[in-house]
Amino acid sequence: MDSIKVFSPGSVTNLSCGYDILGFCLDKVGDTITVTKTSEKGIKISSIDKYNLPTNINQNVAGIAAQAMIKDIKLDYGFDIKIKKGIKPGSGIGSSAASSAGVVFAINKLIDYPFSDLELIRFAMEGEKFVSGSYHADNVSPILLGGFTLVRSVKDLDIIKLPNPKGLIATIIRPEIEIKTSDSRKVVKSKVTIDKMVQQSANLAAFISSLYTEDYDLMSNSIVDEIIEPDRAILIPEFYNIKDISIKSGAIACGISGSGPAIFALSKNNKIANDILNKMSSHFNSVNISYNGFVSIINSEGVKVID
Repeated sequence: MDSIKVFSPGSVTNLSCGYDILGFCLDKVGDTITVTKTSEKGIKISSIDKYNLPTNINQNVAGIAAQAMIKDIKLDYGFDIKIKKGIKPGSGIGSSAASSAGVVFAINKLIDYPFSDLELIRFAMEGEKFVSGSYHADNVSPILLGGFTLVRSVKDLDIIKLPNPKGLIATIIRPEIEIKTSDSRKVVKSKVTIDKMVQQSANLAAFISSLYTEDYDLMSNSIVDEIIEPDRAILIPEFYNIKDISIKSGAIACGISGSGPAIFALSKNNKIANDILNKMSSHFNSVNISYNGFVSIINSEGVKVID
């Protein structure tokens, strides 16, 4: 195989109670990446279709992840990368992670699968570090593994795939502003009180339990952010009004997706999820805020070959 095309989907992370730990994979919204073997050794990004992103491999997350992947293996050929961006940078649904994870997944297939999923996560994290300033695997893990994932350790790279309850649907809405991950991380306090740490730990543990038991009442009570959301909410216009609309419309829970500005809501079925999207949209229309929104299943497959 000399060329491959993959679809690398977006992701939602943190889920309120699991900062830099929890994530789940979205469906249909993502990047389309084509990787082709070339006679010239090394990595080249020949095109990116929008958002004026750099094609310099030392300044692009896909190039950085790909270089990390091939630096210790001997190849007598190289790779040309073409990226069609389906996720706007700074959106809060894993734009950089989709590119990083998608390109290492594609290259791994072209070179006959020498690397495990965990190794691919490690390479993709290099791209994440470049754009955010720190190593984190909460976006790239669900993209590469599918479904819900829990990052127990970045240092030891211990990633746990969690159950994906049937019928669970995500609603995503994003006001048309950009929040860079590196900037969003700056508003997060470096110290928290013991009582907030204890409650956040309890929420995280209860949420994981709710995935195994499909207890949506427990899930609703658990997706609560004691630490990060109060600081980041000020960056997102109408966040608390959108959250209130979602809960009153039947959402299990609602919170900030990743570093924002995207907002996620989880629902028991597609009908509720679409009703929530319609009401979110109506509110943003009423206050003259441009937005983009969609409904998605929890994608249990993750990144996949499409050609």
